[in-house]
Amino acid sequence: MKTFILDTNVLLHNSSALFSFGANRVVIPITLIEELDKFKSYSDEVGRHARQTSRFLDELRLRGKLSAGVHLDNGGVLQVVLGAKGDLPPGMNENEGDNKILVTALAERLRAPDVPVIFVSKDLNARIKAEALDIPAEDFESNRVNIDELYTGYVRLELSPRQIATLQEKGECAYEGDEILHANEFIIIEEGPSLEHGIYGRWDSKKGKIVSVRDAGLAPWGIEPVNTLQVYALDILHDPKIQFVTLCGMAGTGKTLLALAAGLQQTVDDRVYRRILVTRPIMPLGRDIGYLPGTKEEKLHQWMGPIFDNLEYIFLNYLDDEDRAEQQLNHLFESKKIELEAATYIRGRSIPNQYMIVDEAQNLTPHEVKTIVSRAGEGTKVVLTGDPYQIDSPYLDSSSNGLTYAVERFKGQPIFGHISLERSERSDLSSLAAKLL
Repeated sequence: MKTFILDTNVLLHNSSALFSFGANRVVIPITLIEELDKFKSYSDEVGRHARQTSRFLDELRLRGKLSAGVHLDNGGVLQVVLGAKGDLPPGMNENEGDNKILVTALAERLRAPDVPVIFVSKDLNARIKAEALDIPAEDFESNRVNIDELYTGYVRLELSPRQIATLQEKGECAYEGDEILHANEFIIIEEGPSLEHGIYGRWDSKKGKIVSVRDAGLAPWGIEPVNTLQVYALDILHDPKIQFVTLCGMAGTGKTLLALAAGLQQTVDDRVYRRILVTRPIMPLGRDIGYLPGTKEEKLHQWMGPIFDNLEYIFLNYLDDEDRAEQQLNHLFESKKIELEAATYIRGRSIPNQYMIVDEAQNLTPHEVKTIVSRAGEGTKVVLTGDPYQIDSPYLDSSSNGLTYAVERFKGQPIFGHISLERSERSDLSSLAAKLL
């Protein structure tokens, strides 16, 4: 049995971490309880996890004395430790919260030298300090994915001339290779000098065959794909059988633009959906500017600037008249054909027959993504967009955010489609900035 000492940020990230260490001993320093108290009034996900952790501990308190250790259903033991004492080296402030927790780890190692003691924290500096004290330290890796092996949504395959001919003539062909293909995984067979001359396929898991991708000339509201991966993105965005889509890619790859254009086509023109609902986490870049005056709609207008930028581009490109574009866009907002909502207010809603875009989804936790996607009612399509490498949340990274977690968990499901867009098409400057800065 090992002893795991938890840092506060682990439980603020995921309150269920209390039960994630199997048949081992989980130690909660009393300092952690005091720090949780500071966050319980927060209205965001951090506050929710602080409150939920307190509820879990209160329920466990009914089983026995937490200070003596309470047996968990997974075979482990959870114990709240009071007044641990240990010697910190000169220069480390004993009154600092992280250092108090490290003192608990030192005391546990002295108490039972033969039992491995591991400090678990999502704080990089705290882990460095633990290692300096010769205490093994780990990040909390529940719900983590290997970002270097993240599912891209496509694969390159060589097909025989006979297979290619069958695919072009009949729109489908058998696959005889050894590659394991996932449902709705795209296949790059041949890339011609232009999109119209390429050969594109997608794995249909129900038929057990490669099927031709729909017309590569698809251009919702005048937004034409400019590379193969954008063709694939538009294909899954327009497929009514695919109810959940994730689009990953760096700035300028067209994630949000394609999602909005496809949504306008299917909502305004084809009337497949009742409205477009766009949401994104309220996460400032850099120092927050503080309180914003006005109604909820006026406040959201500030946070939804990237959405408005893309919508204005689409309307101006489609109508080629600035005044008409502005009038039509305002009309869609006034008629509720397009609705903006902060991710904070999605909890508890039921969203049927809508086209829902969750922008900047990399700044959401796995639990937040679950909460949002589970709001989808009958006939709703959910599209998550984001860049896993551009994260503003202090408690998330490229491997632990909700976007990458959703990609890996849904991979292979028949109602799911994913594409990782690679090339920035916004401008040469944007492309270089994304690569170099």
